This record gives sequence, structure tokens and C-alpha cells, in this order.
Amino acid sequence: MADDSKSTGAGAHRRRARGSGGRRRKVRARRKGWRIAAWTTAGVVLAGGAGAGFLYFKFNGNLHSVDIDAALKNRPENVDNGSQDILVLGSDSRAGANRAYGRDEGSSRSDTAMILHVYAGHKKASVVSIPRDAMTARPECRTPGGKTSPAVKRAQFNEAFSVGGAACAVATVENMTGIRMDHYMEVDFSGFQKLIDKLGGVKVTTTKPIHDKWSHLDLEPGTHNLNGEQSLGLVRTRKGVGDGSDLGRIKLQQAFIKALLNQVKSVGLFTSPTKLYGLADSATKSLTTDSKLASVDKLLSFANGLKGIGSEDMQMVTLPVMDDPLDRDRVIPIPEATKELWAALNADQEVPESVLKAAGGKNPADGVVK
Repeated sequence: MADDSKSTGAGAHRRRARGSGGRRRKVRARRKGWRIAAWTTAGVVLAGGAGAGFLYFKFNGNLHSVDIDAALKNRPENVDNGSQDILVLGSDSRAGANRAYGRDEGSSRSDTAMILHVYAGHKKASVVSIPRDAMTARPECRTPGGKTSPAVKRAQFNEAFSVGGAACAVATVENMTGIRMDHYMEVDFSGFQKLIDKLGGVKVTTTKPIHDKWSHLDLEPGTHNLNGEQSLGLVRTRKGVGDGSDLGRIKLQQAFIKALLNQVKSVGLFTSPTKLYGLADSATKSLTTDSKLASVDKLLSFANGLKGIGSEDMQMVTLPVMDDPLDRDRVIPIPEATKELWAALNADQEVPESVLKAAGGKNPADGVVK
């Protein structure tokens, strides 16, 4: 339902606006902190971390991080306008507990990719979903084995993560957009499922049946409180909705994110220490961030900066794409519309109506989940 690396490094630097506060904030301020505009697990992680300050060292040790700044050179300039840009990835690695969701056909890929743009003032945000099947240029990247993978003019977007991990994914996004990512957040399949279960599920209403044996999803029309496995199935399903395209799945993911944020806001975790502990423990074990966010206090500070944003303040946008003339199973960005989109976000402006129109189209998943 993600600001990769914190903007610090050689060249022009800037300090983005951050929320203040610490683990001893008053209860009233904490409650406001639940209105978090980030990808599903990011929102839950930050909420959990805020309430579990007394277990700082335990949860700190759970976190995994990647030093994006050290890995990347020649990045876009940081524009000091008070906004933030976060790359959020959902990893489809089939290793370990994730084997239940299919065979591992090689290196893991980014199954879900979203750019979260938080506007100056931190009162609203836009989330841009990037289809994993979109074809784009990929810059030179370092592989996990220490070799160099040369730049290519045409590659499927989600292969960047497979080739060079988080740093290559960030480099590819920055190359696409011309926008420097401030942070990076990543969660895997099994971690996502555990987070939803610890939260107590997420309520969604489906208007059409969704049946997909590949994602383990079997839902009739109606209101459902989805557990972790069902939630994972919903955000991953392709075969069960419309024409089976990635664009249909993105619509379901966007609807689920809003439902999750509303759920987090209404649960009242502080009244259940056991649930709060379990959520924070699972969340921090599941999350990989850039090194600038790799501690509970930094995550809390980041969360406090987003406390004024709720699901109603978040605009969901899909990267405007069209059929790839070279491959009917792939898509390519619509040049003029994507240029307008990135220019607007780089200037911290609203997404233009022309972009929304180009990105809208007739999607087979429209209205399937509400």
C-alpha cells in the first residue's frame, strides 16, 4: 500500500526539513505521529519505533542498512526547498522464509517501487508508483561481487535491484528522474506478512472477486479484514485482476496503502504493550534503510516530520507509460508526461493535471478495492 540515501555527500548539500522530538514526546504528540505518509511497512515501522523507545538498543540491533552515499557518485544536486524524496522498495527475493511465494530464479528484484515525495511543510505528499516492467536506461552499477556492470540504454526497471542491490536501484531512479533521493527503505515478502499480522490485519472492501492461485488470494466481493498472507497476496496479485498487467496490481497496491494508513491510525497501539512490542520487533527486523536512517532515534525523527500527513493528504500517481513498441509485454514512460512529472516534483509543485490524465487511462483494477 521511500528518500533513499540521506542527502549528504560531495557537491552541493542541503538539509531537508525534519521533525523534531524524541522518545519522550508527550502522548498527544505521539498520537498525531500515526499519520504517516509512507509505504505500508515504512509507516508501521516508524509507528512501532516511536512507541518502543525503551527497547532502543534491541530494536536498533534489528535494523539493516546500506550506505548509499558511499556507493554512489555524480548524483543529482540537492535542492534546498524543504521537501523530501524517499525510494520505497518491496523485495521479491525468494530466499529463506520467502520461498513460500515461488521459486528463486536468481537474484532478488524489486517487486514494488514507489517514490514518496513529501512537500515542504510536511502536510501533504505524492506517491509515484513505477511499474516493474517499465523499460529504462540503467547507469553503471557495482555488483554484490565487486565487479562493475556497465551502463545500458534499455533494461527492465526492476532488474537494477537484481544487478546491484539498493545502490543500483537508487542510481537508476535518480537517472530516470533527475531527483536526488534523500532516503531508501526496503521490506521483503515475509517481513511484510508478519507486520500485517502483528497489526491485526487491514480492512478493505472488494467490489469484484479476486482469485489468484499464484499469490494465494481468494476473495469474494465484500468487506474483508485481510491477514498478512492475504494482504501480501493482494499487493502481489496480477492474474486475479483485469488483464493481468503490472498496472492493475499497482492500483491494488495504492488502495491498500491508504487502507493500511487508516488502520494504523485507528488501532490505538499504546493501549496494548504486547502488540506494540511485537509490531516494533517485527518491523525493525524486516526493514533495510539507508545508513542515515539506520537507528530508532533517526527513524523517530523522520516519522515526526511526517506526523501531519494522513491518507487523505496523499496523492497516488502511476508513472505515465505506454506499450513498448519493441516488446508487447513491457511498457515505456510517456516522454512529455514523465518530464512534466519529474520537473514538478523537483520544484516541489503539485503533479500537473496533464500528467494525471496521461497516467490515468482505463485501468482494469480501478474500483476493485476501496
